[in-house]
Amino acid sequence: MAATAAALALAATAGRAADIVETAVAAGQFKTLAAALGAAGLVDTLKGPGPFTVFAPTDDAFAKLPAGTVETLLKPENRAQLTAILTYHVVPGQTMSSALAGKTLEVATVNGAKVRIDGTNGVKVNEATVTAPDIAASNGVIHVIDTVILPPAR
Repeated sequence: MAATAAALALAATAGRAADIVETAVAAGQFKTLAAALGAAGLVDTLKGPGPFTVFAPTDDAFAKLPAGTVETLLKPENRAQLTAILTYHVVPGQTMSSALAGKTLEVATVNGAKVRIDGTNGVKVNEATVTAPDIAASNGVIHVIDTVILPPAR
């Protein structure tokens, strides 16, 4: 986690705070997420004014998915499904972990579906655990999670 914090600190350049995408890329543990955001056409959105709260799965979180899942999702013909998954990791507004402490709630995501947030013992989002909370960016906040969360079937 110290390496993550150091990499994230480097994300701010020339006195300008880094946005969510720049912050995640600088951390070095979100290569799969960055590739997925690019494939889904969401980079510009997450570089926009926000604010956003992003529950960001690490490369290790993506590696937990069944073999071939990421490669399949990155194909152009699966862009809608990939977009649905990625936007399920984003909540409008900026919510710090202190605002979640001691609470359980359901929150609407950019995807439109709701996630369960349990802040009674650390912070969990559905089945994912927040492993590094409150990483500030110029347009929101990142909470690092250890598992990719999937939206409910519609």
